[in-house]
Amino acid sequence: MEADLAIVGAGLAGAALARAARGLRLALVAEEAVAPAPAAQGFDSRVYAITPGNAAFLESLGAWPAARATPVRAMRVSGDAGAALELDAYRAGVGELAWIVEDGALQTALRGPLEFAGRLEGLAIDTDRARLLLRGGRTLEARLVVGADGAQSLVRAQAGIGCDDAAYPQRAVVANFACERAHRGTAYQWFQGGPVLALLPLPGNHVSMVWSTAADECARLLALDAEALCRTVADASGHVLGELGLVTPARAFALRRLAARRTVAPRVALVGDAAHVVHPLAGQGANLGLQDARVLAAVLAAREPGRDPGDARLLRRYARARAGEVAAMDATVHGLYRLFGAQARSCAFLRNAGLNLTDRLPVIKNLLIRQAMA
Repeated sequence: MEADLAIVGAGLAGAALARAARGLRLALVAEEAVAPAPAAQGFDSRVYAITPGNAAFLESLGAWPAARATPVRAMRVSGDAGAALELDAYRAGVGELAWIVEDGALQTALRGPLEFAGRLEGLAIDTDRARLLLRGGRTLEARLVVGADGAQSLVRAQAGIGCDDAAYPQRAVVANFACERAHRGTAYQWFQGGPVLALLPLPGNHVSMVWSTAADECARLLALDAEALCRTVADASGHVLGELGLVTPARAFALRRLAARRTVAPRVALVGDAAHVVHPLAGQGANLGLQDARVLAAVLAAREPGRDPGDARLLRRYARARAGEVAAMDATVHGLYRLFGAQARSCAFLRNAGLNLTDRLPVIKNLLIRQAMA
């Protein structure tokens, strides 16, 4: 088999790139395992906060699950000493700050029309092409290979790209709840001197919880029965949404920080978690991956007639276009994690004073909103 572009991995970034990379002979190297859409009365416990820019990108691909997307009209951020920051779409003159979308609905919308070539077993890079060994002994030749195969990327490893990878001493506990009071499209976040609790709006009077906390506290939360977990979350959130009822059982995910030392190599480019993984406190991991797909698809579409899609100059354009934004987001999120996790009294003063000061400066708030909408 031959292809201009072989995308390894069919997660959000890989599937989005497969839908966006038009005019190329494409092979999607992944197992055909489409996530089912949530039942009408059920919810995925894993959700994404998708920026308006990425929502527009997905809609342009015909892959926006509008029926399962909930707009975030406002955000309330609380510090650990009474500080607060409120962001409001209406006051900023925008339609919404973000959209909350369930994993299953988005995966199904993206993967629906795609064809899968099977699992990657090995990769060899030559001067003019890459050779991919697929399960079952089949081979595929491609001009460009895109590693969209996650944090444990085989493409990254076989291309000889190193990475800096470290686990955070936290896990993310996720679950969904029915709430007594209407959320009115508001997302809530509480910094708790290390742990970070977020409640994100879902269709109807439902919210999705993401609670990043230490491993021992994670184990305690997972061991609680439904009633005790609801009471614990309601207490931690100050009963802002009244009483809670558990809809999906709690699950936990390990948290890590990963940065590939390069995002391109001869005949290879990395997107999504294969290139970078950030702490979820800002909800930007999925957005960075989708932005990778947007930029790489645009670079390939704008290449000069006859130019090889794996040409090193094209790949450098992609790498340069993504380097600054990804580095800035990683530094910002990691910096917030360290600042809000620091126990020193001076750090507590700074982080809470910063929240309060930002809340009193509409120009700065609007700037934050505009930057976060890409």
